[in-house]
Amino acid sequence: MNRPITLGVIIGNRDFFPDVLVTQGRQDILEVLTERGIGHVILDERSTKFGGVETWQDAKKCAALFDEHRQQINGILVVLPNFGDEKGVADSIKLSGLKVPILVQAYPDDLSRFSLQRRRDAFCGKISVCNNFYQYGIPFSITKRHTVLPKSDPFKADLDEFVAVCRVVDGMKQARLGAVGARPNAFNTTRYSEKLLQAFGISVSCIDLSEVFGRAEKIGDQDKSVTERLEGIRAYVPTSGIPPAAMTKMAKLGIVLDDWMRTYDLHASAIQCWDSLQHNYGVNVCTLMSMMSENLLPSACEVDVTGVASMYALQLASGKPSALVDWNNNYGDDPNKCVVFHCGNWAKSFFGEVKMANAEILATTLGTENTYGTVAGRTPKGPFSYSRITTDDRHGVIRAYVGDGQFVDDPLDTFGSRAVVEVEDLQGLMRYVCRQGFEHHAAMNQSHSAAVLHEAFSNYFGWETYRHEGNPSKVHLIA
Repeated sequence: MNRPITLGVIIGNRDFFPDVLVTQGRQDILEVLTERGIGHVILDERSTKFGGVETWQDAKKCAALFDEHRQQINGILVVLPNFGDEKGVADSIKLSGLKVPILVQAYPDDLSRFSLQRRRDAFCGKISVCNNFYQYGIPFSITKRHTVLPKSDPFKADLDEFVAVCRVVDGMKQARLGAVGARPNAFNTTRYSEKLLQAFGISVSCIDLSEVFGRAEKIGDQDKSVTERLEGIRAYVPTSGIPPAAMTKMAKLGIVLDDWMRTYDLHASAIQCWDSLQHNYGVNVCTLMSMMSENLLPSACEVDVTGVASMYALQLASGKPSALVDWNNNYGDDPNKCVVFHCGNWAKSFFGEVKMANAEILATTLGTENTYGTVAGRTPKGPFSYSRITTDDRHGVIRAYVGDGQFVDDPLDTFGSRAVVEVEDLQGLMRYVCRQGFEHHAAMNQSHSAAVLHEAFSNYFGWETYRHEGNPSKVHLIA
């Protein structure tokens, strides 16, 4: 998450347009990238005419430069200070072999400076560049305004969104997920295809709970690592009323999980949170999962691997922790509100006040003494994004849905990790979720990131992705 984003920059040019436009365009975009802390790889002004790309020879030089820096480049920004050369731009990217997101920007003309000395025609040139990308089969993104100045607020907003798309695409293509334990037998909903995920670069490593319990039980109660881990847990969340024996078990479990994730360089985990843990080890793993998610190592319940992939994607988009939730309860008679819930593993940044508790629902069958370790709290009002990735094995594809809403402060008297959310045309969304065979779990984030995920999933991965925008007539698949 802390890796800086670097963009390959192509300045398009056509020789019968004024040279000053290229020079100014280069200066403008580099100032904006520097201002926003974005790295860049761009042709030197001496390598080609003013560092622009126009000819086949220019394209080869640009492609070679991008290829040299391919490990750094997360996306490509095409800047058109004038009409630009459509083939030069497209050939640069094709020759580089890079498969990264691309954003196309074009300068607007100034009607008060519409002479031969200042005329740009980038409005038209952008269409030609995009046409070539389409012919070459190169996916790309475009600014919300067809022409826009690089130093303007609308373009800076486009750039920030594009950088988030780059983070999602780059991160998901290299995602390493951990599956801890077997899927609970009662949950067919968390079945998934490792092979479909692997086709997009998302790999899964597995460990059996017996290995986890065995390693944990070999750690002495007085071991220094246990003492340090206990201090970390107590600093993270109030633990009043939690038995010391349960706290020690949690500490040992956390040590084993951390070591395993470091060994395999895992970015996220999905854990069998019930009921083997309670029967055979005697605690809930929720607090440890909450701590991982808070530290941007998202962790999901019930071995929901595609659920934690959804969490990770939202985290990449926003830079904030994600949580896995059940679409759980209606909220009275309000058709656009519902309760989202889980026993208690959400990152603590989702809460105002927070404490460690026990899983009250699980305790009814597994015993209170075996279910300590949940994180209980209520999410205050604020932005809400949701997402769900699923592997549709019947059709051999990955599908997803995304959307934005709001956390609201309406009264809610219950336990666990909980929130009330408001989503426009929630009933239409629920019909879509049910008819399309999605799971009852969804990932959520304290942001509005639906546009970023929709662009990344549908445009750059080719997943069938539905973006819910609160209009019943739009409830259909958007490829």
